[in-house]
Amino acid sequence: MNVLMTILQAVQILAAIGMIGLILMQHGKGADAGAAFGGGAGSASLFGASGGANFLSRTTAVLAGVFLTCTLGLAYFGNLVPTTARSGSVLESVVPATQIPADSTAPAGSSAAPAETPAAPATGAAQIPGK
Repeated sequence: MNVLMTILQAVQILAAIGMIGLILMQHGKGADAGAAFGGGAGSASLFGASGGANFLSRTTAVLAGVFLTCTLGLAYFGNLVPTTARSGSVLESVVPATQIPADSTAPAGSSAAPAETPAAPATGAAQIPGK
């Protein structure tokens, strides 16, 4: 399973890098308006006079599909829980209240009096020196 996750991560990283490169190579819609004012002298590109719009956009779409597929695969395989291993949750070690022995707590109708606290000494005006 770890080999599959490693392969999916590698393909996803390569697809992301490829998409970044292809998106940066594409020209925006505003580039066509600039060509009308004389900025189109250097419009001959690697992909011909018509530009590489079809090639670049289709390749970007394919890489986006590969990226999405890898993301879904990583999410699916990453959330599989093995049936033999414990999840390590803290709540698995908590004992429910119904399983606690009765002698560990005082019964509800116990006649044991609560421990008395010693009374604090009374402070009055007569005890203040200097008055």
